[in-house]
Amino acid sequence: MGTELEASRLMVRNAARLIDEKHKDKTMYCAMAKFFATERCFDIVNYALQMHGGYGYLREYPIERFLRDLRVHQILEGSSEVMQIITSRALLKD
Repeated sequence: MGTELEASRLMVRNAARLIDEKHKDKTMYCAMAKFFATERCFDIVNYALQMHGGYGYLREYPIERFLRDLRVHQILEGSSEVMQIITSRALLKD
């Protein structure tokens, strides 16, 4: 879980750096980072929820909020499927 979280953070930071540098493929890398981070982090939270059992659904535990927030981020600013389309178009363009 820690490895997936760190990999997600690195991809997001790399995409942000490419935006700052006005890299020509910044859109593709941002789409990759959003897709990877939201999917992997959803898997992490889902696994944590499984570890906590029914307690993970209680509002007293942060897992409940993480799960709710991540589900929104899978849809917000373009779904994971849209991010895959953006990435594939950019890769096939070259």
